[in-house]
Amino acid sequence: MSHDKVMTRQFDIDERSLRRVWGNFATGVAVITAHDGTEPIGFTCQSVVSVSLAPPLMSFCPSATSTSWPRIRAIGEFCINILADDQHEMCRQFARTGTEKFRGIGWRPGLAGAPILDDALAHIDARLDAEHDAGDHTIVVAQITGLSAQEVKGPLLFFRGGLGTFGDLVG
Repeated sequence: MSHDKVMTRQFDIDERSLRRVWGNFATGVAVITAHDGTEPIGFTCQSVVSVSLAPPLMSFCPSATSTSWPRIRAIGEFCINILADDQHEMCRQFARTGTEKFRGIGWRPGLAGAPILDDALAHIDARLDAEHDAGDHTIVVAQITGLSAQEVKGPLLFFRGGLGTFGDLVG
């Protein structure tokens, strides 16, 4: 078993090295959505985590340069749509900037009106609780207000810069 044994000091760590190492940590992929009363808003996010069961809290980290997050923040309530293994194209569509992200995407309004995307693996309705600046991202902590899940599909995973499922990411 061979491992890269590269010891670095904090000031020697570059973005490429961070991406290479963090790329070995598989994460799920979600689309964060809201509705401003006129149109739906959404963006792809893979930094979504459970924070607390009591009270029910979760967190995600949008990029500080996101144009969608400030619009969703202003609404204060949103839905975290956890993508299923067959939703690669949906992931890519919501990751793009300046496009009609909801074109061809089926959805229905959730508890607070935020879009619940058709065929997503799970949905978490949430309300903004706290926000913290964190380098080139923002840490968002949210109170969970509702949830639902289907258990007939597997998750869409992000691993080593690519999208896939359990069976096709490592080989």
